[in-house]
Amino acid sequence: MKFLKNTLMLLGVLFVVSTLIFAVQNSADENQLLDEQVATSEIATGYKITAIDIPEDLNFAGEIVPFDDPEIMERVDREFLVNTYWQSNALLLMKRANKYFPIIEPILAKNGIPDDFKYLAVAESGLENVRSPAGASGFWQIMKTTGREYGLEVNDNVDERYHIEKATEVACDYLKKSKAKFGTWTLAAASYNAGSYGIQKYMDAQDVNAYYDLLLGQETGRYVFRILAIKEILSHPHKYGFDIAKEDMYTQVPTFNVEVDVPVTNFADFAKQYEINYKILKRHNPWLREPHLNNNSRKKYIVEIPNKGYYKTSK
Repeated sequence: MKFLKNTLMLLGVLFVVSTLIFAVQNSADENQLLDEQVATSEIATGYKITAIDIPEDLNFAGEIVPFDDPEIMERVDREFLVNTYWQSNALLLMKRANKYFPIIEPILAKNGIPDDFKYLAVAESGLENVRSPAGASGFWQIMKTTGREYGLEVNDNVDERYHIEKATEVACDYLKKSKAKFGTWTLAAASYNAGSYGIQKYMDAQDVNAYYDLLLGQETGRYVFRILAIKEILSHPHKYGFDIAKEDMYTQVPTFNVEVDVPVTNFADFAKQYEINYKILKRHNPWLREPHLNNNSRKKYIVEIPNKGYYKTSK
C-alpha cells in the first residue's frame, strides 16, 4: 500500500511539472508568433516589393511606346523592375544627374537634340568616365575612330572623349545624322548602341522600319527600354519609392578657365600654382591623360581650375 501511495504521488508531481512545461512552451510559442507578426507588419508598412505601374503615356523623345504589343510590355516591365529595385545604383544615378545634367542639357538644346537623350548618356556610362572592353570611352562611350572622325583629339597625351562638353557635341552630331538617316529618334538611339550599319542591316534583313518591330541582339534589344525606365525613374523618383533630399545630391564645384598654349612639363607643379594638387586637376580635366602636356603644335587648350576654398590640400 505504501508503494502504491508513493507511485501515485510521483505521477502527480510529473503531471504538474509537465503541465507547467507545456504552459511555458505554449507561452513562448505565442510570444514568438506575436513577434513575427509585429515584424511582418513593420516590414509591410515600411517597405513593399510590388509590381510596377507603367505610365500609359511612356515615350522616348515624344515617340510613344506601342503598349498594344504584349511582348513590348514585358520588355518595358523588365527594365522598370531591374532599375527600380536596384536601389543603390538608381540613387547614384540621381545624385550624378544633378551634377552633370546642367552641363549636358544646354548642349542638347543648342543642337536640336531632344532632352531625353541625356538619359542615353546615363545608360551608356552611368555618368562616369569609364572605358568599355571594346575601347569606347567617356560619358558618351565614343570609340577612338569615331572621336577622331568627329574632330576630337584622341591620343595617349590628350583624349577629348573624356571632355564632357566636347564629347556631348560629338554625340549630338552623330544623333542628328542618325535621325536624318532613319527618320525616328528611337532608331537614332538604337544606332548609337549598334552603329548605323548594324541597324540598317537588321532593318533590311527583317523588312521593317521601326525600332519596336525589330528583332535585335540582347544589348541593343534592351537599350531603348532601359533608357525609358531610367528616364521615368529619374524624372519621378518619389513615385518609385526614392526619398532623396536636395542636400544629398552631388553638385559641381565652381571653376574658372586657364588658357594653355605651350607644353606643360609637370602638371603637379602646374596645379600647385592654383593651390590644388594633381589629383584635383585631373578630376576637373579628365581629358588630360598624362602628367604632362606635349603640345608641340602650340594648340590652345582650356584647363578648368576650381575656385579657391573648395578643396583643402596638404602642403
